Amino acid sequence: MSSRFALMIDPAESVDDRTDFAETFTVVDPSAPALNVSELSTQRGDGIFESIGVVDGHAQETRAHLDRLAHSADLCDLPAPNTEQWRQAIALATAHTGPGEGVIKLILSRGVEHGPAPTAWVTAAQAPDNTAARTRGIRVVTLDRGYDSGAPARAPWLLLGAKTLSYAVNMAAIREAKRRGADDAIFVSSDGFVLEAPTASVILRFGDRFVTPEPAGAILHGTTQISLFDYLRASGHEVAYDEIATADLATVDAAWLVSSVRLAAPIRGIDSIELAIDAGLTASFNDYLLSPRD
Repeated sequence: MSSRFALMIDPAESVDDRTDFAETFTVVDPSAPALNVSELSTQRGDGIFESIGVVDGHAQETRAHLDRLAHSADLCDLPAPNTEQWRQAIALATAHTGPGEGVIKLILSRGVEHGPAPTAWVTAAQAPDNTAARTRGIRVVTLDRGYDSGAPARAPWLLLGAKTLSYAVNMAAIREAKRRGADDAIFVSSDGFVLEAPTASVILRFGDRFVTPEPAGAILHGTTQISLFDYLRASGHEVAYDEIATADLATVDAAWLVSSVRLAAPIRGIDSIELAIDAGLTASFNDYLLSPRD
C-alpha cells in the first residue's frame, strides 16, 4: 500500500490563532525523498503518529485522534500540536483519498538531530482490504510483553500510553504470532493480565457484558474501542474497563480486535482455545464503524 498523497507541515505553535494554515503546508511527491538523513523519526523512532480511517471521503473520529496525538506529544515531551492546523491538514489529505476506504497518517517527529524544530507530515493512501479479517475472523496467540502490570507507574519513560513511532517490538510480535500459526497477538503482562494487541485494542464479551482492559497508562487507549463502547451503550449493552486476568480468556463468549483501519475483527481462536464468531453482532459493529463519525 503506497501513499497517494503526502503533505509536509511547518508545525505551528499551539497558541497560534490563525484561521488559515495553508501557507504552512507543502504538498510533496509521495514517491520522492522528503526527509533529511539526520531525521530522528527514522534514526531512532523518536516521534508519534496516528492512523485515521477514511470512509468515502470522511475522516473518522478526527477529534479523538487529535486528542490522542496531543496526549502522546505530552508524554514524549514534544511541542503541543496546533489542533486547527492539523485539522486543516487532515481535511486536505482526506480530499485525496477517493471513494471506499482509505487511511491518513499523521506523523510528528522530534526533527533533525540538533535541529531547531520538529518535523511533521501527513500521508493519505487506500486502505488494505480487510474483508477476510472482518468476516472469517482471526486467530491470535498470547505473548508476554515482558513487564508486570505495575511497570508503567514505576517507569513512565517506557511511554506505554503514547502512540510512538517505535514499533519494532509490535512488528516482531506479529511475526512471532505468524510463526506460531496465528494472524495476530494479544500482549499480556508478566503477572498475568491482558493488555492489548500490537496494533489494536481488545474487546471481550462475557455473557451480556463487554469488557476491555483498563488503560491506566499500560496500554494505548483505542479510539475505535471508545467509539464502539459508545455504540454498545446506546444499544443497551453493559460495557466496562477492568483488569482481565489472562486465565479469563478461556471463559470469554466472544472477542474482537478493533482498530481504526481494520475495524472489528472477530477472534476465532486464542492459543488453543476455539471461539465462536457472532457474525451478526460483528457485522453490526462494522456497519457502525463504517458510518460517518466525527
